[in-house]
Amino acid sequence: MMEQDLGAAMFGSEFKARAFPVYASMRQSGPVVRVALPSGESFCLVTRYAECLELLKEHERFANDPANALSEEEYAALFQQVAEGLTPEQQEFLAQTDEILSRNLLAVDPPDHSRLRRLVAIPFTPKYIEGLRARVQEIANDLLDAVEARSAKTGSREMELIDDFAYPLPLTVIAEMLGIPAGDRDRFREWSAAAVSFTPADPANPEITAKLIEFIAYLRGLVAEKRADPGDDLLSGLVLAEAEGDKLSENELLSMMFLLIVAGHETTVNLIGNGTLALFDFPDQRARLDEYPGLLKSAIEEMLRYYGPVEMSLARWVRAETELGGEPLRRGERIMALLASANHDEAQFSEPETFDISRDPNRHLAFGTGIHACLGAALARLEGQVAFATLLSRLPNLALAIPRDDVQWRDGTFLRGLTRLPVAY
Repeated sequence: MMEQDLGAAMFGSEFKARAFPVYASMRQSGPVVRVALPSGESFCLVTRYAECLELLKEHERFANDPANALSEEEYAALFQQVAEGLTPEQQEFLAQTDEILSRNLLAVDPPDHSRLRRLVAIPFTPKYIEGLRARVQEIANDLLDAVEARSAKTGSREMELIDDFAYPLPLTVIAEMLGIPAGDRDRFREWSAAAVSFTPADPANPEITAKLIEFIAYLRGLVAEKRADPGDDLLSGLVLAEAEGDKLSENELLSMMFLLIVAGHETTVNLIGNGTLALFDFPDQRARLDEYPGLLKSAIEEMLRYYGPVEMSLARWVRAETELGGEPLRRGERIMALLASANHDEAQFSEPETFDISRDPNRHLAFGTGIHACLGAALARLEGQVAFATLLSRLPNLALAIPRDDVQWRDGTFLRGLTRLPVAY
């Protein structure tokens, strides 16, 4: 197994701008590479499509919960390593967030995972999601109405696509689904940014931990309100949820809310922003989509493959000595599927560096696969369909308003998204 000395740089915006040629080189090196951190720790990245598929689907050998791969002593040592250099108060904060936020669908294994998914999956049926289409369309229209009204006042035909459209659209949708008061929603951007800015090179950032504690405190208060006065929203349903006599514990409920809020809008923000950038980068494909709007669904799948909103999976843990793609793995090792690399794997996709809105088949891994596949994938796809149909029909002259070299990716481990995307229309 080759070791890559990418270190903390791998999680920064500059790396993301040049990542795909690096990923191609990593795939040539082998299906699994070990990445060294400045701390001396290392973790494994799975670079190729076939092995990513195997990792994501295999639960006997790979655990999502480190407690199912490590002894109690090893788990305690892992926490101490992460918390090194923190004050006692900061360590307490970190312990609280770890205890609460580690009980969501992405962080547990069967049978707990099966129970949690059964309790939370009811509102994510295709019929329910399709029923949201009219409301998503209304939100998209309202956002562009506001942009055009501002333009009428100022005379400027520019907007910042992330702030004005890509961010508020999915946040409004998930907030309404969950029953979050409209006046509280502006605070969620800072909280969710903290939630997705984690990197293995700085896993115990005190500022981020403090924001997460604040977020959890807010969620706890919201749960209390829903218990006292439940409505017909998803959060009230989760508070009261029972399936086969089972309920969510307090920590499971808080963790699930956290996941739904963050994952429920961050991935769609990135889909809209990254997908728009792809259309700017490949004007021939933009022209095809304008001429053949029936290709929209296929175009969104290609956006998900090419500039996928999730760069890599959350960590999994090797339960016992094994191998993947012929590469040996030790018990207790941390391993992640490098989804952005898998989605550009030459062995799976013909001409993977070409953005082709009619690509078929297109079995990308943007939403993962297996039992931990993204619960909200259908919602993200619907929001993407509405967002792009509305943008391209109402603003047919949409164009990048800054030099392409000035477009920056956000820092962070797991997601691929843009800091901002100024556009003219």
